[in-house]
Amino acid sequence: MKALVKTRADKGLELMDVPMPEVGPNDVLIKIHKTAICGTDLHIWNWDSWAQQTIPVGMHVGHEFCGVVEKVGSGVSEYKPGDVVSGEGHIVCGHCHNCRKGLFHLCPNTKGVGVNRPGCFAEYLSIPQSNVIRIHKDMPMEIASILDPLGNATHTALSWDLVGEDVLITGAGLIGSMAAAVCKKAGARTVTITDVSDFKLNLARTMGADRTVNVISGDSIAAAREDLEITEGYGVCLEMSGAPACLKDIITHSAYGANISLLGIQPGGSGIDWNTFVWKGLKMKGIYGREMFGTWQKMDAMLRSGLDVSPIITHRLPYTSFHEGFEVMASGKSGKVILDWTV
Repeated sequence: MKALVKTRADKGLELMDVPMPEVGPNDVLIKIHKTAICGTDLHIWNWDSWAQQTIPVGMHVGHEFCGVVEKVGSGVSEYKPGDVVSGEGHIVCGHCHNCRKGLFHLCPNTKGVGVNRPGCFAEYLSIPQSNVIRIHKDMPMEIASILDPLGNATHTALSWDLVGEDVLITGAGLIGSMAAAVCKKAGARTVTITDVSDFKLNLARTMGADRTVNVISGDSIAAAREDLEITEGYGVCLEMSGAPACLKDIITHSAYGANISLLGIQPGGSGIDWNTFVWKGLKMKGIYGREMFGTWQKMDAMLRSGLDVSPIITHRLPYTSFHEGFEVMASGKSGKVILDWTV
């Protein structure tokens, strides 16, 4: 089968033939139809320091997908050939302390599809049946292929009660923009989102943000608060950028008793004003992946009841044009890029 493989310790991927994946008794073989390029995939493409320490050379990558069940193992009872599916890309051990408590997303032994084991940028993918997600017949496959990052946005946002809240999101990347849509769907009064890119901020506005702030163009969060009549600060804050300055902005502009989610990875040595954090009585939660599998159920319910994340998809390409897909992602002038594996 064809797959996008990290063939050498250098920038790029190569389209080449690889063996078909093995299908164990509890595995599901999926014929891939749509995949999406993720920021993680861009790290792998660029072969940065994280990728060099993490990705096995010679493995095919990718973890955002939708496809159709081709074959099931002898122990599989929940799925059958022809089912339209996506999948949770975190393969957990099932026996650690957190797994036995049902906190699968906090399994310390997690193996990532397309990171620690072969991925979905291929004609076929095999994953355990416990990780397969059935897709409703009314959901377009390209939307199903971005449920992984939408799940990150959903987990980050729905960690707190959003009804009637003023929300501040720092970082208008694709997950931050999708979080804006989730917050509005879940009842937020207002959503303010910040970034340094007008392209990203404009995309965030199409996703439902009430006020955008380009922090290097002379605009400010203080001005946004005045425009939106937010006198006491933001009750919910979502840090999506990984920039220390953004976390400091959150501490400054959060309301007393505010709830803070951290999805962005802060660099080593970054810090905040802990005195203000304590005096304000703030609460902070680190976010990793999706809650398994409550986040998936919430996403499905929101999408089937009107949540529209389709504007986040800006490019649709055949898988053979993957170079173009990665280039446009690297440019910062795109939303999600979908690769079609059926052409």
